[in-house]
Amino acid sequence: MAATSLWVWSASAQQVAEIDFESAGRAWPLEHDLNEYELVGATMRVPGTFRRDPNAFTGSARSGETPPGVEPLERDLFTSDDFYKDRELWSDPRYFRCNSPGAIEDMWGGNANALIGDDPPRSAPWGHCDRDYPRESIVSPYPFETAQEHYEALLEETRQRGGPTEHSYATVPGEWTGRYMHPGRTPGNQYWFRTRHLQVPTLLSVLTEEYQTRFVQEVYHQGNTNAAQWPSAYCWPEGFMRRWHAAAVWEHHIMVTPNMVQILAGVARNFITNIHIGREFNMEGRVPRLGADVPRWYGETIGFWDEDTLITWTSNIQGWKTHAAFDHSNFMQTIEIYTPNRDEDGNFLGLNHEAIFYDPEALAEPVRIIRNYLKTSGFEEGDPYVFIECIQTIFPVDGRATPVSPGQVIEYKVPDMYGRPWAQIWDEYFEQHMERPEEEDIFSFE
Repeated sequence: MAATSLWVWSASAQQVAEIDFESAGRAWPLEHDLNEYELVGATMRVPGTFRRDPNAFTGSARSGETPPGVEPLERDLFTSDDFYKDRELWSDPRYFRCNSPGAIEDMWGGNANALIGDDPPRSAPWGHCDRDYPRESIVSPYPFETAQEHYEALLEETRQRGGPTEHSYATVPGEWTGRYMHPGRTPGNQYWFRTRHLQVPTLLSVLTEEYQTRFVQEVYHQGNTNAAQWPSAYCWPEGFMRRWHAAAVWEHHIMVTPNMVQILAGVARNFITNIHIGREFNMEGRVPRLGADVPRWYGETIGFWDEDTLITWTSNIQGWKTHAAFDHSNFMQTIEIYTPNRDEDGNFLGLNHEAIFYDPEALAEPVRIIRNYLKTSGFEEGDPYVFIECIQTIFPVDGRATPVSPGQVIEYKVPDMYGRPWAQIWDEYFEQHMERPEEEDIFSFE
């Protein structure tokens, strides 16, 4: 494939796959292309790239100064000593100084974007109050309330079209097998989950009340206390939703067989998605599953072929979090559709990946993410996959992530890994004076 043809495809709008029929549950248009939107928050990023520049400033005002035409709140995320008491302010972008979640996580120097100012956290900068990504392009456009309902509708639709396709080694789309570019670095492939193009209240609006609280807790300790708890810093599990985080998974390695499709990716951890073709879930237990009634970090996945399009259902996922995004629960399930992208001559360029997320505990309504995988080579060339082993050198000392040298002795409390360990740290070191809601336990997945 010529580099020019790769560029032409990858630089096109972030959109669903093109199919030749009207589907009940896939390839519905994405109304707003995020690549056409500007960054919301204050960073030192060069727009449209991963590069930082000390002279680049994407915000509207530095050092706690208020932008022209904006009336600040008397109390906001960067001046409050108790975010729980501020719930009525969370729907106002000014509470977050009109910054995106992704910008707030960087302010103290995360991703080399220190913009907190000389009187932190009060001197935090402002983003742009007149920028946002539309909510209607975040939520799912489909009428289904559950992943099961969605999957069964797509399966029935495929049956009416003469499928599902039962591939052999002679007919399976082997052109899929190979190496694909890092989705976060693929030109024209920005998507909302990295949370740099939307206001915090917009993301809050798709969460249930409890998970709104969890998310504001995350944002508060990113921006106010400077006590970020990133699982990868401690070699903790990354969690299912990190598959969509721009920094967490780099090149994708895909292998296709008639009975199994494997997607392997990693940088902080090894992300392995095994798609079991033609299998059915055991419907006994809390959620559909293939194996034991025990949640798995990346869930369990079944799927079927509609010719050269792969439709999957993932369930039995362990609840966790993604920093700068939201917690997900053990009830998270997804429908994912992988459709070939081709040039005008029919040559295979890569895959369109449409994912719809169902989580009745965390999400007020289902959401959707669309991205593309650009194939760069087969396995007959290029570097092989590098298996990741994480060696912990950073520990939460006095509630903050701190490098520890070999031979150094520290006091360390082993966290309950299934009880939001990051929140246990915040509770012990930063929230003892706060007034938490009494009607709910926000530190439990139960």
